[in-house]
Amino acid sequence: MEFLYEYGMFFAKAITIVLAILAVVIVVIASGVKHKAEKGELKLFDVSDDLKQLTHDLKQELLTKKQFKAYEKALKAEEKSAEKDEKTPARVFVIDFKGSIDANEVGSLREEITAILTIAEKEDQVVVNVESGGGMVHGYGLASSQLDRLRQAGIPLTICIDKVAASGGYMMACVANKIIAAPFAIVGSIGVVAQIPNFNRLLKKHDIDYEQHTAGDFKRTLTVFGENTDEGREKFQQELEETHVLFKEFVSRYRPEMDIAKVATGEHWYGQQAIELGLVDAISTSDDVILTLAKDHQVLKVKYQMKKKLADKIAHGASLSVNSIINKLAERNQSV
Repeated sequence: MEFLYEYGMFFAKAITIVLAILAVVIVVIASGVKHKAEKGELKLFDVSDDLKQLTHDLKQELLTKKQFKAYEKALKAEEKSAEKDEKTPARVFVIDFKGSIDANEVGSLREEITAILTIAEKEDQVVVNVESGGGMVHGYGLASSQLDRLRQAGIPLTICIDKVAASGGYMMACVANKIIAAPFAIVGSIGVVAQIPNFNRLLKKHDIDYEQHTAGDFKRTLTVFGENTDEGREKFQQELEETHVLFKEFVSRYRPEMDIAKVATGEHWYGQQAIELGLVDAISTSDDVILTLAKDHQVLKVKYQMKKKLADKIAHGASLSVNSIINKLAERNQSV
């Protein structure tokens, strides 16, 4: 019996190793495949219908049969009245933006906004849930410009901050006609930061020469491997200050009533503090905003998703399978 047990354990470990190697090979192959121009698909989710269904299900569970029957009767009468009215309710388009350091999500954002602009009417509005601690200036500058397209088209824009919209995230948020933040959401950080390591002394210690040739006095200011100069540092700091000035001017353009000198220190604040400083307009969560709007609007969530290649799907599936097997083996070993 002990031999069979040892053999079973050896066999299980061998299979695990083989599957792990197979998963790695698949991932390498998938990453090596040359991708053509990726195309995505636009999806619309009717949030209003989902909320109505939720209400219906809850009432069915909580009301007596008589009460529920009366509720359904009133609901049908309301639906018939709406059909006779033939008036299309105003729509609210909802977008989620969860930004990374390089703001690569702006690719989906531009598609979502373009789609909304093609169908939006003057009575419609847009709500964007922004979650980002900021990142690259050019990436978040483009994201902010995408949101500005809505304002230029005269479509009311509301930004909701449930967790964090700092630095580049706030650059996006300030474009809105109205900013709503949760009480403990992190808001602000109107500042600029840049940092790079320098290995020049380490290279010198090991007698390694590093050469860098440029045309133009400030083609490079600070470098990773070269010897930095006071002149280069001064120029680098000057560029940061110029970027900060542009950031402050951008925020002031959309929120002129705010004391920019007081808030553009690089500090961040929680939602309740931010409203006192004029960084946001109201305290609430995106959930409550949507629930309120859904009472007299049709709420539609707009999402642009990139299509996954077959190789990506296979690699993802293999990875999940290996993780599942490893977890099961770990549980089995613990139980023994």
